[in-house]
Amino acid sequence: MPELPETETIARDLDRELRGRRILDVAVRRADVLREVTPQELRRRLRGTDVVRVWRRAKLVVLDLGNTERLVVQPRFTGALLLSPIPPDEAQYSTLDLSLDDGRRLHYRDIRRLGTVSLMGKERFAAYTSGLGAEPLDQGFTPAHLSGILRGSTQAVKKVLMDQRRLAGVGNIYANEACWRAGVDPSRSADSIGADEVAALHEGIVSVLRESIAARGTSFRDFIDPSGSAGGFVTSLAVYGRGGQPCVRCGARLVETHAIDGRSTVLCARCQR
Repeated sequence: MPELPETETIARDLDRELRGRRILDVAVRRADVLREVTPQELRRRLRGTDVVRVWRRAKLVVLDLGNTERLVVQPRFTGALLLSPIPPDEAQYSTLDLSLDDGRRLHYRDIRRLGTVSLMGKERFAAYTSGLGAEPLDQGFTPAHLSGILRGSTQAVKKVLMDQRRLAGVGNIYANEACWRAGVDPSRSADSIGADEVAALHEGIVSVLRESIAARGTSFRDFIDPSGSAGGFVTSLAVYGRGGQPCVRCGARLVETHAIDGRSTVLCARCQR
């Protein structure tokens, strides 16, 4: 699933390419990805409106439109926003596309169609996102803020980091990586994390997200940016996807388990305590 670095990459690219462009028409091929709007309503409400900006909230890509509405895309597992021309192997999975005034099209491609596309007014968007937690790259996300998030839970620290109601945008990949950077066992109770460990974990979260954004995200199978290119951070991963391989810090064999919420957790039992 695209996490914060991947959706941030998509949003930045599309903001550069689409800001000021006018939507001339809308074609919907797979209406099952739509939420809160019918294909007919989507076409009527989008035609003739301009893209004011594109930005990210949590794992959502948000297009602010000139009619004050917002087109909200949640890519989930296999969703991607692609600018034409796109190759046939991608085009066959295009669920809808927007025709733009410069002759290009913006496609929402989704192989498994588990992602969603919604059209919302500002008030509806505010209600929709009201339950999301802090953005980890905002200035307000400090070690003290993270301490408050962890202190109130007895769940595994990795699970708390992935809870979108507490911290927005961090998923399994970057929760694994942040715990490794901090030297914290991801299975530990969140309220057991001491002050020094909180500071290290905060640094691990922020640094891994920033570095992944600089590398344009992580691609294992499905994530591609709007031009169809894969993210480059996969070669920098220290633990995720490396179960059974040596720890790059101490050389011990990395352990992989699914004991935390059924998701893949990879850690070094020697240097994560």
